[in-house]
Amino acid sequence: MPSCIICITTHQCKMISNRDYTGGGPCPSKATIVGKTVIVTGANTGIGKETALELAKRGGRIIMACRDMGKCENAAKEIRGKTLNHNVFSKHLDLASIKSIKEFAKNILQEEEHIDILINNAAIMRCPHWKTEDGFEMQFGVNHLGHFLLTNLLLDRMKNSGQSRIINVSSLAHVAGEIDFADLNWEEKKYNTKAAYCQSKLANILFTTELANRLQGTAVTANSLHPGVADTELGRHTGMHKSTFSSTVLSPMFWFVIKTPRQAAQSTVYLAVAEDIQGTSGKYFNALKEKEPGKQALDEETAKKLWEESAKLVHLDEALQEFKS
Repeated sequence: MPSCIICITTHQCKMISNRDYTGGGPCPSKATIVGKTVIVTGANTGIGKETALELAKRGGRIIMACRDMGKCENAAKEIRGKTLNHNVFSKHLDLASIKSIKEFAKNILQEEEHIDILINNAAIMRCPHWKTEDGFEMQFGVNHLGHFLLTNLLLDRMKNSGQSRIINVSSLAHVAGEIDFADLNWEEKKYNTKAAYCQSKLANILFTTELANRLQGTAVTANSLHPGVADTELGRHTGMHKSTFSSTVLSPMFWFVIKTPRQAAQSTVYLAVAEDIQGTSGKYFNALKEKEPGKQALDEETAKKLWEESAKLVHLDEALQEFKS
């Protein structure tokens, strides 16, 4: 057990201060975003919900994009009540379905004159070997391919919206990730839930890198981040919460190092609103600070190849043509 945990258990006042420290602190920017349109995927719970809440407090027009519309509307209603911001809306988006992504994007383009902030937050972690509606491995499909397609379908509108920002929520788990171009969707090798998750989170950063390169010369920026290990529903497939050992022994220890959803949302909020990073693009952040990601996330050739392979898998050229016609 780390010494910091031992000393914390015997000094109650240090418990709180240490948890605040591991949380990374609140977003230092006080900027408001009145008049700006924000899309947050996976916003009905956890980090996404707290992100939507914070940005609603700052006056944004918030579009909560979720698969479960019942939960999404309940969350939107709660946020409207807490912030008195009535420009908080719930819309259906299933990132495991190309059809749903296209329908959502078409709806947004019809209704929204500008898109100022796109937060690709939704994720699934360590689920069984499920497939998306289009046959992609679920974690790669939802965490990467779904957001890849969504972003590209909305990109022209964002370019025409001024200084827009794209924020991709990744994870420190990317450092253990590898992009297996020979079997991206785990059709040949034995399925490994952890490795699949790490691959998808590495893909988030590589996507950000290539996207930022392609956005050079525009007013749109793209950055990624690690929100921290947070107490959310994301880990529901790991089984840890069902373990007696985890609930009785590990949980009390983890309480001091795991962030609350509100704490974990601060980095996302920072990237969405902070004036001091206006123009910053292609970077990776952790605890409100720019950090260098794992070395495999710095390979621009891999980033470019992943873009090309992703575009093929989601039939990006055809989709973009469809939206233009």
